[in-house]
Amino acid sequence: MLKNHEINALTEQQAEESRKAHGSNALTPPEQSSFWQELWETFRGDALIRILTVALIITVVFAIIGVGDWLEAVGIAIAVVLATAVSTYSEYSNNQLFQKLQDEYSKILCKVFRSREGQVQVCNLKIDEIVTGDYVLLQAGDKVCADGFLVDGEIKVNQASLNGESEEAKKSAAPADYCYTPDQVDFLDVHKVYRGSVVTTGEAIMQVRCVGDHSQFGRLAQELKEDEERESPLKVKLGKVADAISRFGYIGGALIAIAFFINCAFFTPTLINGAASYFSGANVMQILRDLVSSVTLAVVIIVVAVPEGLPMMIALVSGLNMKKLLKDNILIREIDGAETAGSLNILFSDKTGTITKGALQVVDFISPQGKEFQRFDAIPAPLREMLLINICGNTNAVALVNHGKLQVTGGNATERALHEFTGAEGTQAYESLQLECTDSLMFNSANKYSASTMAGKLNKTIVKGAPEKLLANCTSYYDENLQIHPLTDAVRADLDAHMAALSEKAMRVLAFATSDQPIGDSLLQNMTFVGLVGIRDELRPEAVEAIRTAKRAGIQVVMVTGDKKETAAAIARDAKLIDATDDLALTSEDLAALSDEELKKILPRLRVVARALPTDKSRLVRVSQELNLVVGMTGDGVNDAPALKKADVGFAMGSGTEVSKEAAEITILDDNFNSVVKTVLYGRTIYNNIRKFIVFQLTINISAVLIALIGPFLGMGTPLSVTQMLWVNIVMDTLAALALGGEPALDRYMDEKPKRRDESIISKNMWSSLLTTGLYLTGASLVFLLHPFFQTLFRADGAVVYEGHDIYFMTGFFCFYVLSAMLNGFNVRTEKLNVLDNVGQNKMFLYVMGLIAVIQVLMTFIGGAILRTAPLTVNEWGVVVLLSLIILPVGTLRKLIFPEKHA
Repeated sequence: MLKNHEINALTEQQAEESRKAHGSNALTPPEQSSFWQELWETFRGDALIRILTVALIITVVFAIIGVGDWLEAVGIAIAVVLATAVSTYSEYSNNQLFQKLQDEYSKILCKVFRSREGQVQVCNLKIDEIVTGDYVLLQAGDKVCADGFLVDGEIKVNQASLNGESEEAKKSAAPADYCYTPDQVDFLDVHKVYRGSVVTTGEAIMQVRCVGDHSQFGRLAQELKEDEERESPLKVKLGKVADAISRFGYIGGALIAIAFFINCAFFTPTLINGAASYFSGANVMQILRDLVSSVTLAVVIIVVAVPEGLPMMIALVSGLNMKKLLKDNILIREIDGAETAGSLNILFSDKTGTITKGALQVVDFISPQGKEFQRFDAIPAPLREMLLINICGNTNAVALVNHGKLQVTGGNATERALHEFTGAEGTQAYESLQLECTDSLMFNSANKYSASTMAGKLNKTIVKGAPEKLLANCTSYYDENLQIHPLTDAVRADLDAHMAALSEKAMRVLAFATSDQPIGDSLLQNMTFVGLVGIRDELRPEAVEAIRTAKRAGIQVVMVTGDKKETAAAIARDAKLIDATDDLALTSEDLAALSDEELKKILPRLRVVARALPTDKSRLVRVSQELNLVVGMTGDGVNDAPALKKADVGFAMGSGTEVSKEAAEITILDDNFNSVVKTVLYGRTIYNNIRKFIVFQLTINISAVLIALIGPFLGMGTPLSVTQMLWVNIVMDTLAALALGGEPALDRYMDEKPKRRDESIISKNMWSSLLTTGLYLTGASLVFLLHPFFQTLFRADGAVVYEGHDIYFMTGFFCFYVLSAMLNGFNVRTEKLNVLDNVGQNKMFLYVMGLIAVIQVLMTFIGGAILRTAPLTVNEWGVVVLLSLIILPVGTLRKLIFPEKHA
């Protein structure tokens, strides 16, 4: 056993002095790119920006020699800089927020011995708070927090992150004369441990000697590289959509350039002899200017049509939802984890602390003779002492008594509950026995028991584990005076009846025994039975509703637990997980007897896996994925890591091991199944918000490209100027993403069925929306421009700026187009007829839409020749607003004709 009472723990003052002398344990973070660096990289790395810049340079050159338009050049420059700056800032700020929250909530907690008020206490401190001289408790699943050496205990560690060797290394306590040399790195030293190593088995106490950047891990930190980022199904789908739209944009841009040039050559009214005059030698500079204008227009159309930021929407929307997720105790460790969770088909969940409260309490001790005791001090003294040794001598938890109060740290929930049962007096009584643990065997799911060999007052091996495992190997039992009697069939039958009664009450049952054999192959032979304890773990009230919600969302929930089948089934019934006669509850042995094909056939009816092994979890994930299901897995232990990594979405518990957290994409900070289900809701919200953005963007894509393409053939040239189109691109891309990315998580999303892996991100309903609205906006724009009635609604005393049209009329058209596109955002944000449905839950949407409207008004005053705008009167604005509002009933009519149908 660990002799923690001999530790010379630091006081808070000594810890602060050590921090000043030896430095902090925080690692120097990698250098972050500044906003200006990110902006420069965007300019350098974006091919479209480079193309547009070339077009800008050519326009400037022609302006210098007198045949170009300075105002157009200035307009392009301003629009390019503004669009790039807004886009870069949006992505930069959200990535910064995501990283900040990750750093804040992902810090490893370490079990550190500190001296407070004259008493040694085990405190949970963040890894950055560790200092040189601290003593740290290391247990299975922990990551070593600094460099140092062991002073007590024995562990095995995986040092692969440091030396690349996957083989576990055995580490043991150093002798009193051990000399630690910080500059000498030796992974084979059996006493040294290094930051970044993972404790796989055992328990030990280390003394910290090197912290932060001075540790070996700190020295290597700048050289360590992240694993290559995996692309989620949604990111792949977005990439395909972006590629398809890009092809449309490139083709459209080329056709528009040709159409514009043809219009200049053949349909320009000022040409007396038509094309012959246009292509004459005297008109060379005009031809060059028109060519440059054609290419510039084509590039702008491509910029407008190509959604280069679409694949990055996951990061943007996830960043916007990060704080909301944290409020619900959900930490996204990989940015695409939440959206994948929205597509879950099947979820394998732990029981303890997830579906149940995890606040375990020992409520019953049953002696071998069938007597029940609800209090530890009510057990007869001789048998009570034997039980005390079995509890305190065979544990991974550390129990300390400070000022008469019991403090239990480490171990699992069951071990902590057992210590609470013995109380502070029991812990002090055990320490007075001065027993020594000479060998130990940790609990694992395969053995289903743990053991410790004791020396001193009791020279036996004490064993704790599953009742069916221990009772089957016991041949005798202790009475209340520790007299040994044969374990007859009648006694076994009585104990079986007690266990069945406890299991029916959904209680976990644990057995204790002693063996005269050392830890080894013969340990379980002819053991002597000590007794049983019943441990209560109450069902989380919210878990019942969460399971009901998961079922409503089309997610199959399977509870995977180490409990007996009877106990697990009772809890599953209480949680409404089992509610049909053909629902199945199987044990690990039942699963092992099934082939993969047989398991696939019964998988849809599976609800409980009892006495589960870690290998069962990995197999369940594999078989489910072979059925093309999107699989979620919860876990908290070292052995859960492979299954968490293999699942499409791994959910680690906040109280779990660091190894499980690193293997998972998502950490549930409150260990609550309800939070797991909320993650699914947020995932679906992210998916739906991205879909809304796509509809909004493609609607403008279709209309802008069609207007620019059809315009020249109808003698209208390009109704939207280059700078106006670039402003439309800002509205469509960055501002729309901010507005729609924050749409609220609505409970009705849980009525939708999970999305198939091969399902297109653009649904039939989305096609109906973008085609209906896109074609309406195109048609309405052409009618606005061609019908003489609309020209009469605007003043005709301004400058003639375009194809014979007055500047006030063209300003009205520009405002009509932008406001119509903006108001279409209200259509796409909800499938309900009420476009204001839940709009109060996304104030960012209202702010952004208001900002677009205000800027649009300002542009009419300050845009001038660059934006081809002029101030409008109140009456003219009234016309623009009324015409723009027509898009709302158009969207409503479409919803009535093509209502949303959930799969």
